[in-house]
This record gives sequence, structure tokens and C-alpha cells, in this order.
Amino acid sequence: MKFELFVARRYLTARRKQAFISVITSISALGIMIGVAALVIAIALITGFQEDVQDKILGATSHIMVSDLSGAGLADYPGTAEGIRSLPGVVSVTPVVYSTVLVTGLSESSGALLKGLDLERERESAAWLRDLEAGRMPAPGGAREGLLLGRELALRIGAQVGDVVDVVSASSNLSPLGLLPKRKRFQVTGLFHTGLYEFDNSTALVSLETAQRLLDLEGRVSYIQVRIRDIFKAPALAARIKESAPPLVYVTTWMELNKSLFSALKLEKNIMFLTITLIVIVAALNIIATLILMVMEKTRDIGILMAIGATPRTINKIFFYQGAMIGAIGTGLGVLLGLGWCWLANTFELIRIPVDIYQISHVPFRLRPLDLAIIVGVSLAISFVSTLFPARRASRVDPVMALKYE
Repeated sequence: MKFELFVARRYLTARRKQAFISVITSISALGIMIGVAALVIAIALITGFQEDVQDKILGATSHIMVSDLSGAGLADYPGTAEGIRSLPGVVSVTPVVYSTVLVTGLSESSGALLKGLDLERERESAAWLRDLEAGRMPAPGGAREGLLLGRELALRIGAQVGDVVDVVSASSNLSPLGLLPKRKRFQVTGLFHTGLYEFDNSTALVSLETAQRLLDLEGRVSYIQVRIRDIFKAPALAARIKESAPPLVYVTTWMELNKSLFSALKLEKNIMFLTITLIVIVAALNIIATLILMVMEKTRDIGILMAIGATPRTINKIFFYQGAMIGAIGTGLGVLLGLGWCWLANTFELIRIPVDIYQISHVPFRLRPLDLAIIVGVSLAISFVSTLFPARRASRVDPVMALKYE
């Protein structure tokens, strides 16, 4: 062990004549610990919430959406889909037909979004379709065409697996009484649960062909949804799709569709980091006070060390190491406290929130290794910087004056 580090450790752990300095030392480490723990918990909360909402949104919707600006629907969608499917990084390409409909169950009616898509192809990339909440996928050739309902929507209209629901669309049929909305009865074959409350509360799924007939879109689709391997490469892939797409085709990404939400979360994360860092800075001021008082207490010791050959650089290092150890101990304990709280909160779901507002039932805590490294680095840097002035002051003590009255 280095001489400077050995002396710094002895000064830190030895019993002092002035108990007040020991109290301030403990308060300094405690302040650093609380500040670091608060940073870990706050950043883990924001990151966990952002990632959970992101996973649920992207699990139920597309990463890239290719639609038609005219509103009439994409006509040559099979060729467009094949061209997109050949691009590197693309996981799945699914044509989608959708429209707002009225779904009537046993207890009440409710507005819903009817989506028609290739359910078997979609099932390959959507885990919530492979593991339905109840029932099974609609099978062709049955006595009545099948339909999947979101769990929350099914509970609201009073429909269960096996029940028959009535679906009324905005498209119309010509009758002796004039134009009447199209009406079709479906059998509920299954219930799905994505975890995204808004989606589960307002969505019904049928096969692509069924939706095209019901919504008068034979040979056309509303849009093509694309899922890719790396979601953060969506803008680059969207640009490549635009290059080969017809002029009236509009391409948008999940980042553009949810830009306001994720921008707000990122801004909140940065502001929270800067705000709570102030706690660490205040605690670091206690380190300065602790070391200055300790320099005053150890003036005679400093004089003796210099008299036997210690250089000002050696004295500087002793007090620097002492302040650094206070910061390191506080930072280490703060990280352990913060991670321990995150583990307890995730294991026992301690913080419950309204699922209909926040899309998730409880607050998840997730901390990225990079965020943890930044928190530790910032805390240690503040602690180390706070030791520079007291250590420099200690190195300037005149040994003659320190020992003059001894």
C-alpha cells in the first residue's frame, strides 16, 4: 500500500479528538450515498417506463408503415410488399386493412378499430398472437367467420370465446330503404392481450380477405406494416423504401408516430439527472468542509511529516485520497441502495399505476450499464474535484509555523 494512501486511511478511520469532524465525515458520505441512490432510482424509473412503453407499442404496431396518400388504398400491394421483404434487416411485411366499426356484444355496443391482416404471417413476429389470452386463431371454412377481440374490449362489451358479436361498418349497401351500413356477425374465437391498454381496449382482428370484403377494399389494403430487426435503423430503411415506391406512397416510422412521447420522456430523464445531481454537489461541499477542518486538526502532523522528508505533493495526495475515499464509499453504498430498491420494486411491483392512463400496470425499474457508469463517473468526479482545494491548502502548510509552538 502506498504511504499516502496508508496515512489517508488511518486519518479517516482513527478516533479523533474533535468528534464534530467525525460527524461531518459521516454526513458527507451519507449525502453522497443518498444522492447517488436517488439518481439510480430516478434514471432506472424513467428508463424502465420508456422501454416498457416502447416494447408494448412496437409489439402491437409496425416499425415502418407504408400507406397511400390518396386515401383509396394501396392497389399493387403484393409487389410492393415483396420489394420491401427483400431489403436487408426486414423481419416481416404484412398488408393491413382497417376501419372504425361498431361492435355489439351481449351487454353493450362499443366503437372499435377493425383490422384485417394475414394472421398466420403476423403470428410469426407477434408473441401476443402466438400466446392468446384465451381461445384460438380464426380458422377458415367454419360455419361463421371468426374474429379476435382485445381483452379489455371483450370485457367492456360482454363477449367471451364462442359468443357471436355484431359488427357494423361505415361502408354501405344499397337497399329499398336507401344506403344502409354493412352489418356482419362474427364468432369470437379468441382474446388477445398485448399489454398496451389502448390497443387491447379498442381493437378487433379478422383475416385480410374478410376485412377487404366487409370494407369494400377488394384488391387493395389500407397500408403495409413492416417490422425490422433493429428498430433504430427504421429511418434508413424508410428512406430506401421511398426511393423505389410510387409518388403517392407515404412512408413513416415508429419514431415519427411516437415522437412527442419519447421526446418528452428523454427530456424528463435529462432534467431529472441534472436536478438530482445537485444533491451530490451539495454533499460534495460537505467533503470540502470536512477536509478543511481536518487540515486544521492535523496541522502538527503535517509539520512532522514535512520535517521528516514528506513533500508538498505527498501531503496533497494524502488529503486527496482521504476525500476520494469518502466519495467512493458514499458512491458505492448509494449504488447498492439504489439497485436494491429497484430489485424490490420490480419483484413485488411496489408502485402500482392506472393502466388506462400509463399503458402499464406498475412502474418498472431498469438501469442500463451505460447510465450506471455515467452516474458513478459523475459522482466520483464531483467528489474528487471537491478535494482539490483542501488538499492544496494542506500542501501549503509551513512546517516551521506548524511546529513552532509544539
